[in-house]
Amino acid sequence: ADIISTVEFNHTGELLATGDKGGRVVIFQREPESKNEPYNQGEYNVYSTFQSHEPEFDYLKSLEIEEKINKIKWLPQQNAAHSLLSTNDKTIKLWKITERDKRPEGYNLKDEEGKLKDLSTVTSLQVPVLKPMDLMVEVTPRRIFANGHTYHVNSISVNSDCETYMSADDLRINLWHLAITDRSFNIVDIKPANMEDLTEVITASEFHPHHCNLFVYSSSKGSLRLCDMRASALCDKHSKLYEEPEDPSNRSFFSEIISSVSDVKFSHSGRYMLTRDYLTVKVWDLNMETKPVETYQVHDYLRSKLCSLYENDCIFDKFECAWNGSDSVIMTGAYNNFFRMFDRNTKRDVTLEASRESSKPRAILKPRRVCVGGKRRKDDISVDSLDFTKKILHTAWHPTENIIAIAATNNLYIFQDKVN
Repeated sequence: ADIISTVEFNHTGELLATGDKGGRVVIFQREPESKNEPYNQGEYNVYSTFQSHEPEFDYLKSLEIEEKINKIKWLPQQNAAHSLLSTNDKTIKLWKITERDKRPEGYNLKDEEGKLKDLSTVTSLQVPVLKPMDLMVEVTPRRIFANGHTYHVNSISVNSDCETYMSADDLRINLWHLAITDRSFNIVDIKPANMEDLTEVITASEFHPHHCNLFVYSSSKGSLRLCDMRASALCDKHSKLYEEPEDPSNRSFFSEIISSVSDVKFSHSGRYMLTRDYLTVKVWDLNMETKPVETYQVHDYLRSKLCSLYENDCIFDKFECAWNGSDSVIMTGAYNNFFRMFDRNTKRDVTLEASRESSKPRAILKPRRVCVGGKRRKDDISVDSLDFTKKILHTAWHPTENIIAIAATNNLYIFQDKVN
């Protein structure tokens, strides 16, 4: 139940939320910098924990709906309170997180426990006063958006207009207003009239960071469709289709499975899109549909291992990807608790490991290398000794600083740039 299933920084990076398979959301808050220990800034400590979803049973379909949190998205902060959306396979909830550090005391008609006083004993009028108390973080469900999806919700995305958000499942994308729970608008529907004709499903979707009318969704066939909501109410006809023609010489039994896009993210600038499929991450320019402008191999050494990865179901793992704050570096996870970073300017890449052994506080991560046959260097790891049960599917990057959050099964690692 405590396996982490999603990680998300808020818009300032002061808060970090994780969701897990048991339906819990844990929020971490960054500690303010202290005068005597300036290097101690950046410690994230638990701020609040709450149960977001419970397991349910759909009696009409005889289906168990598990409580696992699929995605968390923060809303831009409007006032002192914070708000986030969390979703499991079916139900999206809007949560409000507030702080209380004062409490009223000295009521006329109630005693300290909150019971009503005997009115005959009330002889004088007093004004209640606010007294300081220990900080309490209160989390309350503000809205529950249910019954919008027949299939499993795989992504939610808040629009830049801060009023609407969308949720996507395998075949449909719905547009919701944050204030209205009882109806949503279906903006994409790729369900064929006859389900036997089904050739692809929606795997991820996201709103453009600046243009509230644009969104993108990715498919299990490896294509991206950019849609414009100004064109028509139902965006089944995309404005742009981004697809890379397949090299016939690389065609194999697994081609279709490994070309499925597991995640798509707009860059902060809104100019590029980042996609992750099983073996690569690709950067697409919004103005070029024919092929990606950059392709990076995440773990090319697994190409010869696809058969055994198919047998143990690892080939269906859905890895996420992330941009750094300036869109110059991209990050994604791999097996053996490795994660990969690619510098788009220098074209350098690095493999790092999130493990308890190598992650002493203030320790510097050593780059790791995987060797394929032939000569091995001292610290190299052979492909055959990689642990496929340890996988980093979920990662997040602080919106402005070089701080990253890595979810490795039930551990959350937070790494930051070495501060001199």
